[in-house]
Amino acid sequence: MAVDAISLEVFKNLFAAVAEEMGVTLQRASFSPNIRERLDFSCAVFDAQARMIAQAAHIPVHLGSMPASVAAAVAAFDEFYPGDVVVLNDPYHGGTHLPDITMISPVFAGGELCYFVASRAHHADVGGMTPGSSPQSTELYQEGLIIPPVKLRLSGWLNEGAMALLVANSRNPEERIGDIEAQLAAQRVGESRLCDLMIEQGVAATAEHATALMDYSRRMMQAAIARLPDGVYCYEDGMEGDGQAEFDIPIRVRIEVAGESMRVDFSGSALQVPGNVNAVPAIVRSATWYCARLLAGEDIPVNAGCFQPVEVITQAGSLLDPQFPAAVVLGNTETSQRIVDVVLGALGKALPDRLPAASQGTMNNFTVGGLDSGGQFVYYETLGGGHGASRLGAGLSGRHCHMSNTLNTPVEALEYSLPMRVWRYQLRAGSGGAGVHSGGDGILREYEMLVPVTVTINAERRRKAPYGLRGGADGACGINTLVIDGRSRVVSGKHSAQLQPGDRVIVETPGGGGWGCNS
Repeated sequence: MAVDAISLEVFKNLFAAVAEEMGVTLQRASFSPNIRERLDFSCAVFDAQARMIAQAAHIPVHLGSMPASVAAAVAAFDEFYPGDVVVLNDPYHGGTHLPDITMISPVFAGGELCYFVASRAHHADVGGMTPGSSPQSTELYQEGLIIPPVKLRLSGWLNEGAMALLVANSRNPEERIGDIEAQLAAQRVGESRLCDLMIEQGVAATAEHATALMDYSRRMMQAAIARLPDGVYCYEDGMEGDGQAEFDIPIRVRIEVAGESMRVDFSGSALQVPGNVNAVPAIVRSATWYCARLLAGEDIPVNAGCFQPVEVITQAGSLLDPQFPAAVVLGNTETSQRIVDVVLGALGKALPDRLPAASQGTMNNFTVGGLDSGGQFVYYETLGGGHGASRLGAGLSGRHCHMSNTLNTPVEALEYSLPMRVWRYQLRAGSGGAGVHSGGDGILREYEMLVPVTVTINAERRRKAPYGLRGGADGACGINTLVIDGRSRVVSGKHSAQLQPGDRVIVETPGGGGWGCNS
């Protein structure tokens, strides 16, 4: 089959449909509210060289970093066989942070390895210092079970020892079994659909279109970069603390645009810190590639070709390229958001009227765990906030932004599954920055604990507000409040506490920055 514009569009959707169906399977079969309700997972298709061909419209921070996981799996094993499934979560071998468990399966045609399918899901607990595996840690060992690339299935047979090890290191083993089995089911669906695609379209035609899709995306990204004025653009923002202390941790970027390529250099950023906001290079690349993709108005298929014109540089031993065993659990959720703010801030100097003000800049991670009549429970969620305004209009309110693309957990689902009550869940009126176009408002969510629990909040933008642009005001900072024995106390962005029945947690998320001056 010759490749033309029509056949390329058909295959683009065929490859994406494989990933989408994997995601539907994972959602429907999962046990935890985090996966079933919030859709905290991602799926993608790769070729035999670990190059991403297609992704579903899932979570940017997962999908941009998943190529490192597939590459790590390929490097770890000399041979693959039909029915194999590799599992890993080690941030220093292709992972992001330990709760994100990635599975990779080979897909064969005529005995030849042709593709891989991969899924990544955020599991509510994989051990560690506190329930939810997002502690105020100072080394990776404190964050949970570290899984190097290992075969969870070998030629279709379950590695029962590996499965038992995964489950034994979770505070909610029944939920882990259910979510792991759901992920394995998604892998089987991906393998089956890719095999069907090769049968229907032919092995050679499928491979030819996979390569053509990556070439097409590369050319489209090069064209998008070429529309930028050549030059050097710099920006600096930073983190507010590392969970051990509150202090400024600068993230600096220098973007050099030359013709059809872009060099994004983070070498001037802070050295790695003792706490948990260090981010491995896969996260940095993921956030940077996401920003580059935003430059294109066209619908560029997101695959390995998209990333080729964008070089990302990090400095070994820094916040954005830490040395093992540095703690990294918030690098995936919080530092990734700040990388986006920094890169978009720099690109905004090249395109001052096109890019928006800063969005909330945090995922507002909330984890809780304890014991109730049904045994141990663990819950994790992230909360939306305000989007930054732009020349085109006001920012959206109460939505996840940038590197997070999850849904909220409905109050009904949360209260049905967990010994908690939600007293308030509403927009935080007036938290968006003022301007010609106002930033979106954050949200307020108030929880009451019905049993003794350990609660951990990991959030940013509690001291440094999301920036406005072109004279627009900054968005409001977020606020974390504990109500213990009827007394309210504002706590830092990163805080863990033991709470009793009747105690409450109030999380107010940041608003987005405004755009344009009203005066």
